[in-house]
Amino acid sequence: MNTYYPEGWKMDTPENRAAMQSSSALQAAWSEGRILEARALLCDSAHNLVVDLGCMKGLIPREEGAIGIREGTARDIAIISRVNRPVCFLIQGFFKDEAGTTTALLSRRAAQEECRRMRLNHLVPGDVIPARVTHLESFGAFADVGCGVVALLPIDAISVSRIDHPRERLAPGMDIRTIVRSVEGTRITLTHKELLGTWAENAAQFHAGETVAGMIRSVEPYGVFVELSPNLAGLAESHEGAAAGLQASVYIKSILPARMKVKLIIIDTFRYPTQPSTPHYFFQGDHMDRFLYSPPECGKLVVTDFTIPPISGAARKL
Repeated sequence: MNTYYPEGWKMDTPENRAAMQSSSALQAAWSEGRILEARALLCDSAHNLVVDLGCMKGLIPREEGAIGIREGTARDIAIISRVNRPVCFLIQGFFKDEAGTTTALLSRRAAQEECRRMRLNHLVPGDVIPARVTHLESFGAFADVGCGVVALLPIDAISVSRIDHPRERLAPGMDIRTIVRSVEGTRITLTHKELLGTWAENAAQFHAGETVAGMIRSVEPYGVFVELSPNLAGLAESHEGAAAGLQASVYIKSILPARMKVKLIIIDTFRYPTQPSTPHYFFQGDHMDRFLYSPPECGKLVVTDFTIPPISGAARKL
């Protein structure tokens, strides 16, 4: 039975490596309809992918390179960008060239269609699925949710604490967990922030009287917002050296669950280059119906309810 994970996850598994050992092993994988993965060596001038199968080479014709290429709804960059990266495929057969060399005929599109039919089409809002970040745009991150099928993770769904660009949290190639926010036909929209913990779960990592690390997110006339964790920010008093994007050391004056506030004092600010780190997930389950971010004692309700049928495809946030 095939599993439908982001491209690259299957590459080094014992089963996948064994299938590349010989032509007979590839023949067996073909007859059993197994999805395999291998590295794309090059994309020729006709945008066919040549794949390294170990015991032989494989060929993915252009129209078999991705869903939508044949129909004209996907651009050829979906094929070109796979060079020197893992690609998934189903074997379609074998042929010999004029020199008698055997080449495997492959289809990445067929693997993606099977992934959609057997897995992605059965997803519902609230399902937690693994994903691998493929590329970043100012409005969000695109992530592979199975066999190279890509879904959008909007920037406002990456974390509760606001960011200017997804690169502040994520990087291409990063493996993350995500929640299905909406499904509209074949379009899947993801969310991420609900996995990063409630206000109370994040606040429990800090205590009044501590001086801790933070990042300045914005400077307002009434104070400075400092991020303590991706799902928790506090308000500091105005500080002369404060500017968005600077690192800061901050003193925690108080933590007020009833008001959902953390009061801070900025001790120092400085510029220090940082790279996105693997997210810490508080929620480890495989489905979430409802996420209540605000503390029980707080009068303000901040909740994502995945059980409410969306009006425009997005989970309602109250």
